[in-house]
Amino acid sequence: MKSKKQVNSLPKPPSEPGRPKKSKKSEAHAPDLGERIQKVLARGGVGSRREIERWINEGRLKLNGVAVMLGARLKAGDHIQINGRVVHWEKFAEQPTRVLLYHKPAGEVVTRRDPEGRPVVFTQMPKLATGRWITVGRLDINTSGLLLATNNGELANRLMHPSTQVEREYAVRILGEVSEATMEKLKQGIELEDGKAKFDDVRFFAGEGANKWYYVTVSEGRNRLVRRLWESQEVTVSRLMRVRYGPVVLPERLKAHSFYELTDKELDLLMEFAGMEKEKPVIPAKPGFKSSNPGKI
Repeated sequence: MKSKKQVNSLPKPPSEPGRPKKSKKSEAHAPDLGERIQKVLARGGVGSRREIERWINEGRLKLNGVAVMLGARLKAGDHIQINGRVVHWEKFAEQPTRVLLYHKPAGEVVTRRDPEGRPVVFTQMPKLATGRWITVGRLDINTSGLLLATNNGELANRLMHPSTQVEREYAVRILGEVSEATMEKLKQGIELEDGKAKFDDVRFFAGEGANKWYYVTVSEGRNRLVRRLWESQEVTVSRLMRVRYGPVVLPERLKAHSFYELTDKELDLLMEFAGMEKEKPVIPAKPGFKSSNPGKI
């Protein structure tokens, strides 16, 4: 990235013939050009910037009734549709990035509304003035543990995208014995109905008698992948808990139904891990530590 001094030292392009030179006063009062469509939609968690650019090339987006071209920008009052469906993009206003570590208990579902009336994770999270919480991946109703949530859709997409192969670590309680041969087979790979899958690592942790605990690591987020791998070997999983997602570890003292918000320094590290630039400080500065159990972490 060029420094301010370097940018100022570049030669200025010649003025176009027949066009009056803009004054500093006119530039200062130039109309707001808005933000690029892919940036706004990615911030709202609609998709990654790359995915949205592909949708634009495929003709799936319309801006004010006209097919969108790459480079188009959104301004106040603009009307946008994706595959014919209206997107209320105004709620994706620019805001500081926030990330929550939520300790999901078994029995809660990772959805905004549940037709069966089961408890949902979003009711346990603080309300946002603008935008919405986007979960980084999902946990099925019977799986507990670490669930990341953010208001930055681009960050969520980078952490979830298959190409990033972010490690997920789980603590698994198994009923019965597991042989060394079975663990080796699970690390080598098993053919499941949706393709081959494996544990990057599997190791015994503790336990005597019928129940034993293991730690396993996977690098993809396929539905119920950990359970299905064990079940393929006729092994019964009696409890499953995610304890780590990439560099983020579930705090030991964070109780179920509670959340912890990353500090600015911790957020910078996560943004760096995701290959994103650190955000500039916002005035007024956002609060640092936040928890639904203050003083418990």
